[in-house]
Amino acid sequence: MRINKLKLEMAMANMSMSYLELSRVSTVTQTTLARLKRGVQNPRTETVGKIAKALEVNVSDIIEGVYEARKEG
Repeated sequence: MRINKLKLEMAMANMSMSYLELSRVSTVTQTTLARLKRGVQNPRTETVGKIAKALEVNVSDIIEGVYEARKEG
């Protein structure tokens, strides 16, 4: 599972939220958010849940490959 940078940034824009604010609200460190944004770290399910909750979106709204995974499954 990977965070889709564009989807993440769109959700953040909808909430008028910066990465610093997202870090505070989600309790996910800025370092982790930066790694996820760059795609150098795969997030834990718990982490994605925290980010989605902070942005008031579904997990599927910010991750890559949801459609493809459902289609294959």
